[in-house]
Amino acid sequence: MFEWIIKHEPEEKIKKLERQIMELIEMSCVHQSKGEGKQALEKAKEASSKERHLIRLQENSGLSETHNLDLTFLVLFNLALQYDHNKMYNEALNTYQVITKNKMFINASRLKMNMGNIYFKLGEYNKAIKMYRMAVDQVPNTHKDLRIKIMHNIGSLFIKTGELAEACNSFELIMQEKPDFRAGLQLIQCYHVLNDSEKMKKAFQSLLNIPINIDNDKYSQPATEDPQSQILLEAIKNDKLRQWEKGQQEEAGKTILTAAKLISPSIEESYTAGYNWCLEAVKSSKYAPLASDLDLDKIIMLLKQRDITGATEILNTFQDKEPRIASIAANNLSFLAYLQGDLDQAEKWGESAKELDSYNAASYVNLGNVCFARSHLEQAKEFYEVAYDNDSTCVEALYNLGLVSKQMQNYEESLGYFMKLETILRHDPPVLYQLAHLNQIIGDTDQATEWYMQLLGVVPSDPGILRELGQLCEREGDKQQAFQYHYDSYRYFPSNFDVLDWLGSHYMTLGVPEKALKFLKRASIVAPNEPKWQLLVASCYKKTGNHHKAVEVYKKLHRENPENVECLQLLVRLTSELGLKEAGEYVLELKRAEKSKEVRDRIGSSRPGSRRSSGSGSRSSGFSPNSPTPSKTSPTHVRSLGGSAHAFGKHNQSVNGTLFESDEIYESNQQIREIDLRYDDPLGPAPDRPRTSVGRKISEDDFGDEELGDLLPE
Repeated sequence: MFEWIIKHEPEEKIKKLERQIMELIEMSCVHQSKGEGKQALEKAKEASSKERHLIRLQENSGLSETHNLDLTFLVLFNLALQYDHNKMYNEALNTYQVITKNKMFINASRLKMNMGNIYFKLGEYNKAIKMYRMAVDQVPNTHKDLRIKIMHNIGSLFIKTGELAEACNSFELIMQEKPDFRAGLQLIQCYHVLNDSEKMKKAFQSLLNIPINIDNDKYSQPATEDPQSQILLEAIKNDKLRQWEKGQQEEAGKTILTAAKLISPSIEESYTAGYNWCLEAVKSSKYAPLASDLDLDKIIMLLKQRDITGATEILNTFQDKEPRIASIAANNLSFLAYLQGDLDQAEKWGESAKELDSYNAASYVNLGNVCFARSHLEQAKEFYEVAYDNDSTCVEALYNLGLVSKQMQNYEESLGYFMKLETILRHDPPVLYQLAHLNQIIGDTDQATEWYMQLLGVVPSDPGILRELGQLCEREGDKQQAFQYHYDSYRYFPSNFDVLDWLGSHYMTLGVPEKALKFLKRASIVAPNEPKWQLLVASCYKKTGNHHKAVEVYKKLHRENPENVECLQLLVRLTSELGLKEAGEYVLELKRAEKSKEVRDRIGSSRPGSRRSSGSGSRSSGFSPNSPTPSKTSPTHVRSLGGSAHAFGKHNQSVNGTLFESDEIYESNQQIREIDLRYDDPLGPAPDRPRTSVGRKISEDDFGDEELGDLLPE
């Protein structure tokens, strides 16, 4: 008995070690399935160590012939996989090489595919292609699916390396052996890059010939009297198999439509001819129901090409189609009519879309936009609420609810809508702006500043937002930060008159008119027909002591505006103080200009219903530095949804270069601030400069005796 135990003791140890190794491999796999990569690698290494100990034990016991090769293969393969999962690619490659070089392992050469995957991750595409080709050579023809997958990898890598001809060969082989939509689309993409129109057509036809082998009729069989059949039909209508079949159909439709949009501009002389060819090819194939979706895509392309008439004609042909397609077409027609300003037609098509599909959120959004444009805010709000109730993901309805509540001055309610929208569309610039502006309206300056700062992080170069932050800082008394924001706004958009005005006034307040000159000159260049800016430039020259330059500016302004009384008054005063001989001529011109002005004012005041008054006639019809503000009911202030051709997310830039509408950001700045030209230097008058010529001392305060209305340009 004792001798039998001694004889069989090594065999028991070997079996025990084998069980321990298998347990370690199973634990490694469990850790990997839980995402615990490090623990999985540790167990794999421990299994490898025990497996080497097992081999030594077998050799010492003279039992080498009982060695389990499958166990060794399993240990090494698991170790290589764990190295790969932990991104230790060199160690994984070395382990795979140990396996593939051992002729004792059957089918080990297939692991060349795994090595190819690692080379792909390392960016060594040529080595990856080599490994894939070695792997595909070792795969028998009976394993067609595996061969196709490896060939697909080879084709994708050829695209990466720019060898499109080789890529086409790989994808063509796939389409011959076992065609699939992914390979067909990539083949079309390669031919598109090569600009081979005939092969693009051929590849598109091959794509349409791919069988999908799904029987939709079995899910729509008429109800029978057999209760079991009815229960079975209900059970399979949305089971896992049906969901997979729907996914396959959606992939097929998406691939075909994408391919058609890609090749249409290239296969014929014109885009329309190419699209018509694709449309006819689809109609004559087993995917004929996709023709309607293809028509909708064609409409989108026509709209991008500004062909409104062509798009409208196609949409009108959809009224006799199935309700889903007809409703989408009506949405688009409503949206187009709305953009063209034809609110009656927009309402008509919106009602049609609503009747075709009462749960169509887009139709209610379009109807709400029509009411919004007509200032029927309560009715617009009702439509938006119905749209949001029908589709909680309709962000257009939620955004417009916020806007219409803001128009109705329900600011707290509007804030609630936009806060809800912010949780859906994270960091969306229009939403962030509305939140900031609403907090600014209700007087919560700190919260408004916080939202503006978040918005500035998304659009750091928006001059309108920088200006708003500057104004908020100015109200808080932080002049330095206000200056920084206004100056940054000027850097991004140097033609905003409000910003130029603020910066000029800021430097005048600091007593450095020479720095204010830069901004006032810029304003005079942008608005050369506005006398006000040139008068301010001349005033700055006088403050800096450059009186002769000021005279030149006044003379230039007088030549351009000979009837400007304010310019002549200042020109007479300055030329007289400088002792210039032309002072007398300007006095005579001033008298003539004053008489002409009196006559114009008298004639204007004698007209019944005249709105002109003394000193204001020119200003009422002169240049306005601010951009014209659109009406509050302008279509551009609401988000529209027009089926597949909706306008969500498209915001026009204002003249100030911002992302938002001018009447929203610059609502409180519709009239430019009038600048008080009677400047009092807080540091006191500048010291007199030494004079080298004989003449009267020039008064530094030219504006002390003048009224503000006399100094501003007409």
